[in-house]
Amino acid sequence: MGYLEGFAVTFKKWGEGVTTKEYRGGTKNRKGEISEKDQKAPKPERAHGRHVLNRYEDGMEKCIGCELCAGVCPAKCIYVRGADNPPEDPKSPGERFGFVYEINYLRCIHCDLCVEACPTEAITESKLFEFSFTNRNDAIYTKDELLVGDDGMPQKLPWEDWRPGEDQNTSGWMRATSPSGKASYANTVAWSGELGYGVRPAEEGQEHAGEDALIVEDGNDDHHDDHNDDHGHDAHGSDAHGGH
Repeated sequence: MGYLEGFAVTFKKWGEGVTTKEYRGGTKNRKGEISEKDQKAPKPERAHGRHVLNRYEDGMEKCIGCELCAGVCPAKCIYVRGADNPPEDPKSPGERFGFVYEINYLRCIHCDLCVEACPTEAITESKLFEFSFTNRNDAIYTKDELLVGDDGMPQKLPWEDWRPGEDQNTSGWMRATSPSGKASYANTVAWSGELGYGVRPAEEGQEHAGEDALIVEDGNDDHHDDHNDDHGHDAHGSDAHGGH
């Protein structure tokens, strides 16, 4: 492409209007309100942002400290250590719980493989991507910062710019094909409820169908029966604490 053709592309773009957003990092005015001019670019359904550790609807932690998320992480940014549940005050419904959980966001590439590996749906990624740090220690999120509050809502730290909807439909692509991403479970939300949200919807186009609506690859429902036998619950996680 010559100089004249290159300038022609530039002039053509001028006629299409301004697409750049004026983003100021969530700075608030004297009334404590974010200016209407402070805009974020729209995010796709499958946007991968800051992680959260979820709870069941009864308040129990979903993480069982199995360390599968740490093992699958290609960036080696997750550190997990499990511990036995105290009988007098259990943290999770299993024998163990996540005693230590850390994510180093100086390394994280937001691939979402940790979400796919988790057997109890403990970790998901929100759509929050606008968060920065003033020192390296702040970039290492601990369990206290990752675990949702008693209302099920994510912890909102001072350096994070949360906007409405960024905690909704997190990792919806996984819920659309659970358990474990198997195609025969498409169109069925096979995901356990979360504190503060209930059973979250899958991404757009997926229906919360009944068990009889499962798409069967081989013409029978043997895989559904096997799934019940292996995990002790149906595709919707209808036991007290289901997983995918």
